[in-house]
Amino acid sequence: MFRSAILKLTGAYLLVLMVISLLFSFAIFQITSREIDTRLQHLQTSFQARGFTDLGSGLRTDEAADASNHIIIQLLYANLIVLGGGGLVSYLFARRTLRPIQEAHEAQSRFTSDASHELRTPLAAMKAEIEVTLRDKLANMSDYKEVLESNLEEVEKLTALSEMLLNLSRLEHDTLNKTTFSLHDATEETIKRYTEKDRISITSSKKPIIYANHTAVSELLSILIDNALKHSTPKSKIVITISAKDDKISFDISNEGGGIDAERLPHIFDRFYQADSSRTSGKQKGYGLGLALAKRLVELQDGDLTVISGVEQVTTFTVLFPSYQKNASKI
Repeated sequence: MFRSAILKLTGAYLLVLMVISLLFSFAIFQITSREIDTRLQHLQTSFQARGFTDLGSGLRTDEAADASNHIIIQLLYANLIVLGGGGLVSYLFARRTLRPIQEAHEAQSRFTSDASHELRTPLAAMKAEIEVTLRDKLANMSDYKEVLESNLEEVEKLTALSEMLLNLSRLEHDTLNKTTFSLHDATEETIKRYTEKDRISITSSKKPIIYANHTAVSELLSILIDNALKHSTPKSKIVITISAKDDKISFDISNEGGGIDAERLPHIFDRFYQADSSRTSGKQKGYGLGLALAKRLVELQDGDLTVISGVEQVTTFTVLFPSYQKNASKI
């Protein structure tokens, strides 16, 4: 599809280029011919003044015809060069023009394919469990209850996945209303929701004020804390540090665990990418959408999200928010 679109766009670019080239060629031919004719007329007049009437007239005609033929040939060569070079340049420009659209289309196709796969997997598991139980003539109430509980877990996973997909889709074209609030207070409010809050420590030299969407920041903090708890060693500490850096407010969250190797690190914000699926399974297994959603939430706050990690090293996610002072003129 994109190959055909590139060729069509190349043809359109080349057509415009050749029309312009031919118009310039026609204009150059007219101007040059007129200039040559004027000069030859002066030369003929000079010859006639000296009594060479026949010689002057014949010279003007021959020179004018020869000059016109020479100009036409030169313009023809020039247009052939424009056609060849312009075709190559038009093709390169067409590819460059369509590349962002092609990349977006491929990303959307991958996203749809991955989403379909993630939705199909729990549905297939539920269907298999139900079919096996229904065919079991010895199944009792306890067996039916076990299947229902298992299916309920899958339904909860599907619900969580659907919410993630809807949030990602909504955030692609969403704008958020922003207010000023304390990042420290928002972090403390988020931590209170966790049963493992004793594992989480927070330090802040000040209580910096940020200019952002409170709900979006709370969701972002939840994703990063969930991720830190999920991928940290049992009973290890999750360390959160909030500080001010120039015109930015920094939120750092660190955890001790298996870490992420350098090869996988650049991809952890990609949708459905899981840095190490072997470390999470069952209820702990995610869909690889949390960090993609976190990245988008940070972008909507005009912030920046980065990560530093290594195999068997501390993993630290850093979010830089614009400070209240930097955005005071926007409020």
